[in-house]
Amino acid sequence: MRTTFGAFAAAIVLVFFVQHKLSAFTLINDATINDATNLPNNRQSEGKLASFVGEKEFDLNPLFKNERFPNIVVSIKGTLIATWGTSSVRAKRSEDGGKTWGEEISICKPGFQTGGLTVDENSGDIIAFVEAKHPPAEISVFRSSDDGKTWQKQETKIAPDSKGNAPSMHMNDHGITLRHSKFKGRLIRPSRFYAGKNDRSKWPEHYTNAIFSDDGGKTWKTSDPFPANGTGEATVAELSDGTIYYNSRRHWANEGANPRRRWTATSSDGGATWKDLTFCKVLPDGPQDTNYGLMGGLTRLAIEGKDILIFSNCESPKGRVNGMVWASFDGGKSWPIKKQVFRGPFAYSSMTSGRPETNTSGKIFLHFEGGPKGGSAIATFNLSWILDGEETGDGTIPDWVKK
Repeated sequence: MRTTFGAFAAAIVLVFFVQHKLSAFTLINDATINDATNLPNNRQSEGKLASFVGEKEFDLNPLFKNERFPNIVVSIKGTLIATWGTSSVRAKRSEDGGKTWGEEISICKPGFQTGGLTVDENSGDIIAFVEAKHPPAEISVFRSSDDGKTWQKQETKIAPDSKGNAPSMHMNDHGITLRHSKFKGRLIRPSRFYAGKNDRSKWPEHYTNAIFSDDGGKTWKTSDPFPANGTGEATVAELSDGTIYYNSRRHWANEGANPRRRWTATSSDGGATWKDLTFCKVLPDGPQDTNYGLMGGLTRLAIEGKDILIFSNCESPKGRVNGMVWASFDGGKSWPIKKQVFRGPFAYSSMTSGRPETNTSGKIFLHFEGGPKGGSAIATFNLSWILDGEETGDGTIPDWVKK
């Protein structure tokens, strides 16, 4: 009798322990899933303002030779990965915060760079998009699961948009992983519709959009069109409240609208639709003697609870020269400060910023066509360097930045 009672009591204790242990495990996992700042390897996705300020930093170095079309991202581990190319798409890696770069790594040969390089913050994988030629063209998708060292082609499905139009990928800034809304974990990158051909007669039918994935990049849906035709080549950033900010090049506009400055919109549904079309008078869209525009770069600094955006383009009355960056401290509503990066040749650009707890922390990385030796160049700087720039008259720098 004693043995039976003892076994019964032990069984009750075991069941109680297992139930509570499992509950604790479930709570821990739920907390991990719901914490937007948790990344693989327990790294933080966003840090403090202090890492981006302090002593001013600026460095400029050549990167790729010949050809065109830059992109750049920072991996989960803090490795910089820059991509480039028109005859083939290749990458270079830096494991020391951009001080030195390894040899070129082939992603696809032949292949045509499309931009949209995306770090999947759920897995740590990096996704690259390649088109067979200047689009519209066949799209291939490649994945790296070893921090950009090797790349494998993957099967991918990309659904058409609400108008039934299949998107093209060329030539946009990098993609992002959403962190701050019910759509956290979603991958999104800018894309576009060419209306069958990149020809001036077709520009009024062109529009930008985005593709997004909720299964780690295996399948993608295409957003509704950006709310302005004549647009092409864009950038996206997620703000701290989950709003997605979209900033686009425009090479055609309806009569009365100005295609020589940037156009923006926002999304509150994870990038499925776009609203609040805004003419951003302070930001130029390429040389001001043409309506053709110019691909620009954009990054939101990884600062918890703050919406500091950095944008890149040329500021020039004629020709693709005089590369600049602009800073916004309110999620793109105003751009009160700008700073010259390179006075000479400056065309397409892509921009990213450092991750906390890595050797990229506090730094901003601008990969652009041009520079002192042609091909492409990398500018590395911090927010303090930008704050020493020229006021634009478009808003003011908040006191919390100056402290």
